Parts: sequence; C-alpha cells; structure tokens
Amino acid sequence: MHSYFSRCNSIRVDSGYWVVYEKPSYMGYQYILNRGEYPDYQRWMGFNDCIGSCRLIPPYRGSYRVRVYERPDFGGQMMEFTDDCPNVYDRFRYRDIFSCNVMEGYWIFYEHPNYRGRQYFLRPGEYRRFSDWGALNSAIGSFRRIMDFY
Repeated sequence: MHSYFSRCNSIRVDSGYWVVYEKPSYMGYQYILNRGEYPDYQRWMGFNDCIGSCRLIPPYRGSYRVRVYERPDFGGQMMEFTDDCPNVYDRFRYRDIFSCNVMEGYWIFYEHPNYRGRQYFLRPGEYRRFSDWGALNSAIGSFRRIMDFY
C-alpha cells in the first residue's frame, strides 16, 4: 500500500472484517476492523498512522474452538475454549500463552485483559510458538471470537 500513500489518517469499513497491518507483506502491528468509521489511528487502537497491507477476513458461520497451552509446541497445561475470554489469567491461571491450536473459527488475541493492547488475528491452524501469530512475546491477556455479522 505504500505505493499509494505513506500515511493513513482515516479508514471507513463498509462491510466485513479486515486485518490491517502496519507493514507490507502482512507484518508489524495488526488491527482488526469491522464496519464503521475510524477518523484517526487512535480509534482503531493504532500505535501510529502507518498502514502497509491489509486483508479481508473471510465470512465464517460455524463453531468456535481454540486450545491454549502454557508452553511452546503444545506443552504443559492445556485449556480448550469455545467462547470469548476477557481475562486469560482468571480462566487459565497463566499470564502467558506460548502455543495454541485454533480448531474452528477466527479469533483475536489481545495483549492485555478486556480486549486491549496489541491485536493478533488467528485463523484455524497450529501455532507452535507465539511468534507464529506475529507476537513478540507470550503475553496474552484476553481473546475473543470474530463473530460473523456480514
């Protein structure tokens, strides 16, 4: 997207859910946006006004299931979730998630409790370590399903 503009001052999403990335090739900070107006980067919880790439999250109408683990490579304690989790520590008793298996649905992991901080988009698949979903560390405070309201 840098060939079209160097900064993004506002975004309007007309339909669907989008993942907007700070850098080209789906790298850097991630922001999950749904229908609405975002007049400045703080409104989409952005850390800056740089947008390098984006992608549409495909519609999904099914069950949701994710398994989170306290260690890399699916080691240690495991807990399975089928619904949103506003505070990982309260439910899982660990402050970090080192690996996970998204079995069904699309999910957003957040760095802090109550759906705050850095966001990470996870589609179905195995994530053997936190870097596989784009995180710099294992701190996950909350997560939720991306519910299909297309």
